[in-house]
Amino acid sequence: MTIHAFTSFSFSYLNRARVLSAGLKRLHPDWVLWAVVTDLPPDGMQNDWTEDGYDRVLTAEELFGDQTEPWLFGHDIVEACTAVKGAAARRILGEPECDKLIYFDPDIAVFNPMDEVVDLLDAADIVLTPHQIAPEPRSAHQAIRDNEITSLSHGAYNLGFVAVANRSEGLRFAEWWDDRLRDWCHDRRDIGIFVDQKWCDLVPCFFENVKVHRDPGCNVASWNLSHRDLRFDDAGQIRVNGSALKFYHFTKLGPVGDTMTQRYARDNHEVYEVWSWYRNAVAAATDPAIPEGYWHYKTFDNGTPIPPAARRLYRERKDLRAAFTRPRTVADGFHDWLAAETDLLEA
Repeated sequence: MTIHAFTSFSFSYLNRARVLSAGLKRLHPDWVLWAVVTDLPPDGMQNDWTEDGYDRVLTAEELFGDQTEPWLFGHDIVEACTAVKGAAARRILGEPECDKLIYFDPDIAVFNPMDEVVDLLDAADIVLTPHQIAPEPRSAHQAIRDNEITSLSHGAYNLGFVAVANRSEGLRFAEWWDDRLRDWCHDRRDIGIFVDQKWCDLVPCFFENVKVHRDPGCNVASWNLSHRDLRFDDAGQIRVNGSALKFYHFTKLGPVGDTMTQRYARDNHEVYEVWSWYRNAVAAATDPAIPEGYWHYKTFDNGTPIPPAARRLYRERKDLRAAFTRPRTVADGFHDWLAAETDLLEA
């Protein structure tokens, strides 16, 4: 039995992806790790994916071929790096030796073996983890807003993690997920969509053998700290509500994450120790050759930033997509059309 795992990121998140791979390689050296990279490296940068902890690499160009540029143009960086997950899952599940596939967001760190999840895939075809596993009390208005109402807006399940068995129902899920993400992986909460997450609210409705894994040691994050108590045991291992900490989701590294962590961790000092370790690990894995916030596809090829409104306009108008098949390339004409027909480039 061969376990494959993958993550999806741009070069600005390579430092986090290195921390993820280091933990997985230490705990599961027999797993095959894939980097799904929706980006091109900065000029002059050299990196060795094997040294970064990854056995195989997939790019957007490999997944989408000559449709890569027009397809990517309709996505911002978060949308793009989540939208490729379905196509990547189908591609990896097509590997003859892949029996089980697990996805982790790049800003996750794994602290203990994932054997329980692997074993769950003996019976379940799809394993999901919910954002919350316990309700807030009626009096906790702020927590209800931050946690339960946010889950209603962003999705009940955190798609920073999903596990799939390479069987008929798992393959059917991957095909559906890919189909939806190719066309509808956008932050459009006005129509009920938040990238890939909201779609997976439908998974228990559409598919058989779905396991909602409620282990408090999985997917610990700021959105569930009000019900996750982290403590070191006598052996020095971190436990969460008595369960071993499997993986922590370090979303929003910076002021936003700090605010939410402080609000709900309160005096749970172990949470801050875990965060301190992660900050240091990410800093040590950071390559100074990568500019902060870098993404190759965030500008036209002349360096002009692509406004979000221009991305939305392009993906919503079939006539523009037909007329400009290489929209990021200035010579193709979409940049000049925007300058002549709109004020979007002046923003």
